[in-house]
Amino acid sequence: MPRGLGCPVSPEGAGGRYETPPASELQRLMWTKKGSCNHLDEVQPRIYIGDMYAAKDKRTLQAHHITHVLNAADGKFNVNTGPSFYRHTSITYRGVEAFDMASFNLSPFFYSAANFIKNALSSPTGKVFVHCAMGLSRSSTLVLAYLVIHGNMTLVDAIKAVSVNRNISPNAGFLEQLRELDKQLHYQGSSRGGNGNRRT
Repeated sequence: MPRGLGCPVSPEGAGGRYETPPASELQRLMWTKKGSCNHLDEVQPRIYIGDMYAAKDKRTLQAHHITHVLNAADGKFNVNTGPSFYRHTSITYRGVEAFDMASFNLSPFFYSAANFIKNALSSPTGKVFVHCAMGLSRSSTLVLAYLVIHGNMTLVDAIKAVSVNRNISPNAGFLEQLRELDKQLHYQGSSRGGNGNRRT
């Protein structure tokens, strides 16, 4: 199968096996999209990505009927909100203390964050806001991981789906971690037949 990103890509690799593209191709795919970059953008139905300003604006979150907040920059030296910040709202909070450095390993949080998003969306009225400081790297990485783990998407499809609605830019280390996740899931899928590996 040609490696060009213009080709249709599916987990089954119609006409050939899907291969996780190199990071340079994934970065080019993000750069060619013209998404917005507001304080808060809906990137998939009921999934929002944004920055610390939106995270601290409870009125805006309530106006968007946000029920869950996933802070990918939790902690004293990051966006220090926490459950107590939202205690007078109906928002369910989860924090991931991550740093936007290529050397930081965010992958141990992929499944727990993906499950938090999945649980948020399990209610028909659930809406989840995933944020970090700028809403570009940490938060987008966790949303992409969710779409690969639970959204039955390849990493290419996930990047296309999100970046059309918002400018995203996972750092080089996070992008490699997402590539490893993509490879693991698609290798398992091809060896077990179909997408039985996907926890939908």
